[in-house]
This record gives sequence, structure tokens and C-alpha cells, in this order.
Amino acid sequence: MGSVTGAVLKTLLLLSTHTWKRVETGNSYDCDEPLVSALPPASFSSSSELSSSHGPGFARLNRRDGAGGWSPLVSNKYQWLQIDLGERMEVTSVATQGGYGSSNWVTSYLLMFSDSGRNWKQYRQEDSIWGFAGNANADSVVYYRLQPSIKARFLRFIPLEWNPKGRIGMRIEVFGCAYRSVVIDLDGKSSLLYRFDQNSLSSIRDIISLKFKTMESDGILLHRAGPSGDHITLELRRGKLFLLINSGEARLTSSSTLINLTLGSLLDDQHWHSVLIQRLGKQVNFTVDEHRRHFHAQGEFNYLDLDYEISFGGISAPAKSVSLPYKHFHGCLENLYYNGVDIIGLAKQHSPRIITMGNTSFSCSQPQSVPLTFLSTRSYLVLSASSKEEAISASFQFRTWNKAGLLLFSELQLVSGGLLLLLSDGKLKLNLHQPGKSPSDITAGAGLDDGQWHSVSLSAKRSHLSVTVDGHVTPASPWLGPEQVNPGSIFYFGGCPDKNFGSKCKSPLGGFQGCMRLISINNKMVDLIAVQQGSLGNFSDLQIDSCGISDRCLPNSCEHGGECSQSWSTFYCNCTNTGYTGATCHSSVYEQSCEAYKHRGNASGFYYIDSDGSGPLQPFLLYCNMTETAWTIIQHNGSDLMRVRNTHSENPHTGVFEYAASMEQLQASISRAEHCQQELVYYCKKSRLVNQQDGSPWSWWVGRTNETQTYWGGSLPVPQKCTCGLEGNCIDAQYYCNCDADRSEWTNDTGFLSYKEHLPVTKIVITDTGRPHSEAAYKLGPLLCRGDRPFWNAASFNTEASYLHFPTFHGELSADVSFFFKTTALSGVFLENLGISDFIRIELRSPTTVTFSFDVGNGPFEISVQSPTHFNDNQWHHVRVERNMKEASLQVDELLPKIQAAPTDGHVLLQLNSQLFVEISAYFGSGSSVIYSFQENYSLSKNSSFHAASFHGDMKLSREMIKFSFRTTRAPSLLLYMSSFYKEYLSVIIAKNGSLQIRYKLNKFQEPDVFSFDVKSMADGQLHHIKINREEGMVFMEIDENTRRQTYLSSGTEFSAVKSLILGRMLEYGDVDQETALAAAHGFTGCLSAVQFNHVAPLKAALHPSHPAPVTVTGHVTESSCVAPAGTDATSRERTHSFADHSGKMDDREPLTHAIRSDSAVIGGLIAVVIFILLCVSAIAVRIYQQKRLYKRNEAKRSENVDSAEAVLKSELHIRNAVGESQKEYFF
Repeated sequence: MGSVTGAVLKTLLLLSTHTWKRVETGNSYDCDEPLVSALPPASFSSSSELSSSHGPGFARLNRRDGAGGWSPLVSNKYQWLQIDLGERMEVTSVATQGGYGSSNWVTSYLLMFSDSGRNWKQYRQEDSIWGFAGNANADSVVYYRLQPSIKARFLRFIPLEWNPKGRIGMRIEVFGCAYRSVVIDLDGKSSLLYRFDQNSLSSIRDIISLKFKTMESDGILLHRAGPSGDHITLELRRGKLFLLINSGEARLTSSSTLINLTLGSLLDDQHWHSVLIQRLGKQVNFTVDEHRRHFHAQGEFNYLDLDYEISFGGISAPAKSVSLPYKHFHGCLENLYYNGVDIIGLAKQHSPRIITMGNTSFSCSQPQSVPLTFLSTRSYLVLSASSKEEAISASFQFRTWNKAGLLLFSELQLVSGGLLLLLSDGKLKLNLHQPGKSPSDITAGAGLDDGQWHSVSLSAKRSHLSVTVDGHVTPASPWLGPEQVNPGSIFYFGGCPDKNFGSKCKSPLGGFQGCMRLISINNKMVDLIAVQQGSLGNFSDLQIDSCGISDRCLPNSCEHGGECSQSWSTFYCNCTNTGYTGATCHSSVYEQSCEAYKHRGNASGFYYIDSDGSGPLQPFLLYCNMTETAWTIIQHNGSDLMRVRNTHSENPHTGVFEYAASMEQLQASISRAEHCQQELVYYCKKSRLVNQQDGSPWSWWVGRTNETQTYWGGSLPVPQKCTCGLEGNCIDAQYYCNCDADRSEWTNDTGFLSYKEHLPVTKIVITDTGRPHSEAAYKLGPLLCRGDRPFWNAASFNTEASYLHFPTFHGELSADVSFFFKTTALSGVFLENLGISDFIRIELRSPTTVTFSFDVGNGPFEISVQSPTHFNDNQWHHVRVERNMKEASLQVDELLPKIQAAPTDGHVLLQLNSQLFVEISAYFGSGSSVIYSFQENYSLSKNSSFHAASFHGDMKLSREMIKFSFRTTRAPSLLLYMSSFYKEYLSVIIAKNGSLQIRYKLNKFQEPDVFSFDVKSMADGQLHHIKINREEGMVFMEIDENTRRQTYLSSGTEFSAVKSLILGRMLEYGDVDQETALAAAHGFTGCLSAVQFNHVAPLKAALHPSHPAPVTVTGHVTESSCVAPAGTDATSRERTHSFADHSGKMDDREPLTHAIRSDSAVIGGLIAVVIFILLCVSAIAVRIYQQKRLYKRNEAKRSENVDSAEAVLKSELHIRNAVGESQKEYFF
């Protein structure tokens, strides 16, 4: 019954979620109409305009009016283009162009939005601030889908970068639909009380959805209580939302609240935030914006005794004398629904079910405060004050995560020196600095780096000086003596200009990074919009009319209970006492098994084991017995001999065993082990085990699967049998257990239980000791396990066409990969996984260099570890890679790890969709080709995603990284050709004389740059390796690891409008030089291997597509090995194996060793790959540990299918060869 109820609740939960989404998104299912084209000219505004014909009204997409677009008077990062949509709309995508027929276009920009035209908010995706990539020319259109969409009236485009040979130029369009909503404005003293029909009341179900905006950090959003203390409360505290659900005789302020969920941060930013609460029995879902928390209550929680009313905006109790110290909500609510009822709609209709208290209105007021963002430590704002004032005062509010920085500096009049207001270690420090005198300091406030708004007021009049922080006054006059303090007329907020400006401003702790607002000098509020327009003061590196603070600890990227702290630009994880280490507490400090400790040289003793490595399970303590075999010993609470009497079926004896680890931890350890066993000693005297007449057992035991087991003492899991029954030596041959003989003397059925899936034993039930002289006794030993299957798994890569493939690597936010390898090859790819634009790759780049390269959307990065000795020495080497939101790291053996910090504000999600490969080669027959198309034409649907737009045909490449290997005997040959829509190209050919030539043509009006390598004929049937790296005009080329050349291009620095990559024969070659045309006509016959162009792998896309790929294959192109002589079909040498295809017997504790040796392999020899993809412990090579928060959500179904009968046969042959008679090797 319970399972049925649970299923019903889950169904209701899903239905309610879908209902809420329909309410929330409105018309988003058909929300793609152009919104700008029909707007009047008055709807467009800008920071400035170059001329009347460059005004913002000419910024409509595809229009040629005026000068063909908007251009500001000067091109700098303080310019903007603004659109007023007339009312709040839902915006789902944006599109940009440059100025028509000009050299003016924007290459990147920010998108801001606002309800009022003030207090702008920057659009974010992936919880990270980022700019949109713009245009590469004047007329092509680049579209972006906004996920999530924007609900706002005003949009502002802020150019960040533009064509360096032109100026800022933009034409834009936005797409979306009308957004319908009902709002109510609560003034901090008002509230709504909803009284509902008792018959419609559900004590187990509540679904509440709403949106809110406020400038206040505290306030009650909703409250529903009952006579016995039960209640549901949603409260804003310090800018965070707290959901409190209490069941029982507890007061609202009691610490015994059953559910206390916290979500959100900085929610007092005067922008809309969405909330969804779903309570269905014991299940609670709490969602704020894009963040969600789930809670499943324990115990009796299905029912809440609540009144038939709920209040919004405060705790309303008109009929009760209740006075609670909670603040009312001050702000706006929108689309407020309680169990499907439109609360605000009822209030507008003056429904008798709604009681309105205080002043409310059905429109949202817009406070006109103008915040500032000090973007860097070089930011500053300079303002002037009247020098005639006898008293000087300044006040402002600020919020920041930084512990230190200059808030305010003013020079002193009459005497030299300055008055400094500093943030130091989260405290406010007022410093009076005069040359030749010790500085006078006073300190006020504490913890001011908490991201909250804090108010500061400074007052100076002659010898009286005081500072007020959050209403607390700290006088400074006792510190100053008889001297007069006369601050000057210039105030520096947040930082100091360069010394070149002649300023005496001092900033000993660096500049301030954070937000300020409500700046007042001499009790006169500063007009910051006038500052923005340049008519007041001076500033640098400010973002005016926006507070750009973000909480980098939401969601918490510190894993395994690590404590998150932050500054303005990054976050930090304190991993103390967690058992984990690393930038995000991702990596366990403990080994995964006793076997691993043994091979580190550890002796017997107690050790912490972390069975799933960086997975969600915590380490636990156990004993490792380091004999010839490392035995894991896990104790329980029932190790003594237990004697049992006077039991029967109505009064059974039940022995329950609790272990020193959770069942999940035990399961992980058992799964890793090669063998586990548990001794069950069972003595009996006139006490039977399994021999009841109706076939039911007299006694039984239960394992971790919670199933009743009736086999005993070391037997296989055959029901109602003991070991003697299987071996045929029971004391009475007509029974299958000794105890079933029902003898009056003691006998036993003792042995080891060794079927891993049933271990450990958690319960023993005995029912047959109720007769005279009947007795039983039992003793359960500890759980014993030995071996570590993933630790010893190995795979042999015997040819360059050998590879393993896995499901897609899921490590969106945090993941690690580790493995051992040994090889004699010069270079090769260990593993690779691709997405649309993201990728990861680990490779042996040279005999002394291991490289980890990746792209999560911010452009490719790579880290390399170089060794003074060679890695291809046929010895085992250990590689460990970790990538998280803070950094990427690579360590090889005991060499110093290399670290690449992640961008402060950029993409963080690693999105992959192909199989994980380890590498591919292909044989090209005469006349064959592979064509990988980046973009067929310029047109892109306005619904194109960001990823699609990133491959737009007008994309310009200022860099590329190309590498491949080949073997052929034909000359001339075309190895690789990169084409452009603008007749630009790159060709790599073997000329008629056998020389290798690399030809770049990056300007269609110039002849190509030609680089020739004619040291020997490259058509010699040998395997050759090519690498080409271009960085703008500089090209680095490497041939066969020993010939290197660096040179500069004369034809250009950018590859414009990339079209396609061609391997093999070209059918059209009219726009190329004569040598390239000759090679193109002959094409390529031979073997190509490991072809890479940046993140694109055309051979993988052609031969192993995981989704429809833009690849065209003509002629005879087959997956093959480049080991065989060119011109022969080498497919018979292919070795492939899927992770799910492992079969055959593996020798305990030893890696599979070189069944077929081949020094010409990409990674020849053995790779002891320990890739571990959580729930998939298989005999493969790489160990993948995912970030804790995404562990369960990102589990992928593992495919058990083989592509074809031929693949099955090859896999079986591969395994048989690999486990054949071979030398056994251990590594330590």
C-alpha cells in the first residue's frame, strides 16, 4: 500500500510541476515573434550617436535607413543601445548585425534588462556572467536563444569589443511574446489573508507558486499555522529564502522545526525572483529561480494540522492576539497561486475569501535608486563638494564579498595628509593620515564582507570626527587631540586614479570591488545618472545603474561538505575535516581499498577507505590485514556466540547486525572486491533449518538485498540446502542439512557464505528451539573481502587502430580521470570525448610530454607536464586529471602538477555528447574522400542555439591546431584541405617530388604562403606525424617529432567564413593554386590516423557518428590500421572493444599483459586504464569520479549491445589474445 501511495504522490508532484511551468512561462510554447521591427523611433535610445544618421532609431535588423545602423560618438566600453518594448514582454532570443555596408560591427556584447529603465541586471547563463559573441562582418546575422528567457520591458546592449579597423556599429532584433501577469504592491505593513473552503482542504498537499521583487533583505512572504503549532512559513532573511515546515507541538521560533530549507541569495536586488513550493506528504520540493532542493521527511509527517487560512506578506491574525517579532514583506508579488487559486486575482475582484490589511496597490512601484558596480581594483569615482562648507559629511551604502579595499579618500585642507575610509578584514577603518605623524585609526563594524547592504556615514567638523556604520555611531574625536580636521573638496570613492593625474589619493589596501548606492555629500544626493552622462564628476571602470554582485557559493561548488567562502571574483573551499582535498574538495585523501594501501607499502592496521573515491559516499574506518593477500575486515555488533532457546514460528528469535559502514558503503566495497565471504557458524540440537512439511524454512537469514535466504554454510545460492547437501556428505542422507536430521546431540552446518550479491548478512531468524532439549547457537564472523578489480584491470592497444569506446563522459561541473599506462610509442591519444563545441583530450604529445586539453565554451585550454626522462620507456606511469569550476589540473607520476585556473566569469558546464574514445584510423581507397562541413551557407534560423551560432559560416578563425598521421606511397597526394566561402584555404599536400608542402592562403587577392619540407620523400610507405599550430600570423609546424619550423604568414592573420575540411580527393578545385589542384585531382590513397582540427575529429564523425554529423563520405573509406603497408586493406588488424563486452577469465591481482607487442602503436603496450564511471565497474581503463551534487542525476544507462556480429567476433578474438599465455606483471 505504501508503494502505491508513493507512486500516486510522485505522479501528483509531476503534474503539479507541469501546471506551475505553464503558469510561469505563459505563452513560451509559441513565443518567437519579432518585437523590435514595429516599435516607434522613440522606443530607441543610446548613450550617444556619431551623427543624426547613426542614431539608435536606425538600429533595426536588416534595415538600411540613415547610415545603416547605430554608432556612438566614441567607441568605448561605456556605450549602450537601449530598447523600450512598451510593456513587460517575454524575450526568448536576440539577433545582431553590424552597420550596413561598413566596417562597423560589434564582436562581443553584454545584454542587460530592466522593468523601469533603472537598476539594470545582466543576463546570465550557467549561473555565470558572460558576454555574447557578436558579428564578424557588417551584414551577417548572429542569433542567440535565451535559456532561460527574459521577462522585462527594457533591454540594453553594451558593446564590449568591436572591429579594431572600424568602430561600434549595431542593428538588432529581439524575439518573444507578450507576458501576462497580475501584481500587488505591499508596503511593509500590509498583507493578504486567504480563507478557503474547508471541503477543498488537503492536509497532505500544498502547491504554492509566486514571483517577488524587493529591496528589503527581510520579510515574511507567506505563513499558514494551526492550533497545535504546525505551520508552513516562507521567510526572506538577509536576502535568502527560508522554507520552514513544522509538525508537532513546536513554536514558530523553536529550533526543533522539522524542515528548514534555504535557497537563493542576494534576493533583495529589486529584480523578479520565482518561487515554487510543492508539499506532497513527506516529499517537499523547494525551487527558487533555477535552484532546487528536495526533502523527504522521516517519521510521521503526512499530516499537518493547519487552519483554513493562509497569509501573504506578513503574519495576519485579526481574530487572534498574536504578536510575533517578524517583519512584513515590503515589495511586489506577481502571479501568486495557492493550490491553483489566483490569490491576487481574487483580491482585485474584492472576493470575500480575501481579507486585505494595510495599503496595497495592483501595480508595482519602482524605487529609483541608482547602484554602481566597481568592476575591478582599478575602478574609482571622483566627486567634488563645496569648499565653503565648515562641516563635511558623506554617506553611502555598499555591499561586497571582499575583505579589504578603499571606500573613500579625501585630502585634508590647511595641512597635508588625507582622510581614508577603508574596509580591512571585513571591518571599517577610519584612518587620519598626516606626514610625520603616526596614523590615527578607529574601527567600526564587523563582518561587512557578507554581501549584504551596509550603510556608512562620515561626518567631519573641525576637531569633531565620527563614523556611523549600520546606525551605530563611533566618535573619533578623542583620538585626534586639539588639531582641526578639514577634509578637502574632492572625494574619491572606491579607488584612486593613476599618479599621472596628479592626485594625492592613497589606497594602501587596494581598490574596492563591489556595489555602492545612495551616495550623498553634504546631505545632497549625488545624481549618478549625470555622472554616467559625463556632466558630473569623473570615473573609470564603473558599471552605472547596475549592481553586478553575484553569489559564487550558490550553488555550493565545494563538494563533500566543504565550506564555501568567496571574494568578488572567485570562491574558496575549506576542506578541513572532510577527508577530501583539492580546489573543490573533490579528491579523496584515502585509498579505495586495502589492496591499494598494500601496494603503497602499508602494513596491517586500521585505515579509512573511500570505496567510491570522489563519489558521494563518505570514507569509513576498517581493518586491513596485509598478508600475502590484502584482506578487508568489516566488523559488526554481533560477533559473540549467541545461544537460542524457546522459539517457535509465533515467537522467533531475530538477530540483527549493524556494521561499521552504511549499506551503500558496504555495497561499493563489495562491488570493487574480487571475492568476499562471511563465516556463519551454526550449531544445532534438535533444531531444524529447512525441513518443514509445507516447504517453508524453519530458519533463515537476510542479506543486503533484504531478501530471505535459505542456503547455509558456504553453499551456492541454492534454496534450502547446506554445504553437506551439495557435497553429499550430510549425517543423514535423506536431508540436505545436518541440522535437519533433528539429532539430540550437537551438530552444525557451518561454513563461509561467499555469494557477493547477498552479503553481508544483516539478520538471522530462528524459529525451531521451542521443543524440550531443543537449542541452537550461532556466531557471525566479520565481512571479509580481498582484491580490487578496477585496480588491476588493463587493456592492450596493439595497433594504431585499436580503441575502446565508452558512454559519454558526464562531468559537467566536476570530474576526474586517472589511469596507468606503459608504452614505447612516440606519441598518441589516451582518451577523447567530444561535444558540439566542448571536448576533453588526454594525450602523450611527445616522449617527454603528457597533455590535457579541453574546452567548456571559453575557448580551448591545454596543460602539459614535461618530464626530464621519457614516458615511452615501457614502464608504468600514472596520470591523474581533474577539472572543476575553479581549475583544471594534470599530474603525472610524482612530477609537479600543472594547474590552469578557470576564467572568473565564463562557461562552466562541460557538455559532451559523443562516445568516449581511445583512437581511430582509416584506409582511403583511390578517389575516396571525407568532407566535414562546418556550415553549408550563411542562413541560420532565428531559433538557432548558441552552439549552432558558434559554427556560423562567417566565423573567423585566428588560430587553429591541426594534427594527423598518414602513410602512403602515392605522390602527388592531398592530405588535408580547409576551405572558405571567401576563397581562402589551407592545403597540406605531398608534391610530385615527394616533398611535404603546407600552403596558407588567407587573402584571396594574394598568392598563398608556401612552406616546403623536402628533406626526404614523404610518400615512402612509412608512418609520418604532422602538427600545425597557427596563432594569428605565426605558424608552428612539426614533422615526425624531429623537424620543426616557426614562421610568419604574409597573406593574412584570420581564416574567414570557414566552410569545410576535406580529406582525400576534391571534386572542385578551380580556386586553388596549381600544385594544390594537381594534388586535389589525385586525392589520397593510403591510411590517415588521428586527424584533429581544433576540437573536430572528422574520422570519428564519419566512422563512429553518435548523432547526425555534417560529414559526407565518398568512395572506399574504412576503419583500419596504419600499421599495415599503405595500399593494403588493414581492417583485419583492427582491435575494438566496448566496455560492456568483457568476457573471458582474468587472472587475479595481475594486469593483462602484452599479448601482442607492437612499438608502432599510438599507445602501444598496456594501458592500465582505471576510468571509473561511477555505477559501471568494468574491466576497462579509466576511473571517472563525478562531482557529488551531480552523481545520481548524471548516471547514464550503459549500453550492453555490440554494433554487429563482426564487432562481437573481433572483441572475442581480442580478449582471447589478451589473456593468452603471457608474462605476468605487477606494478606498485
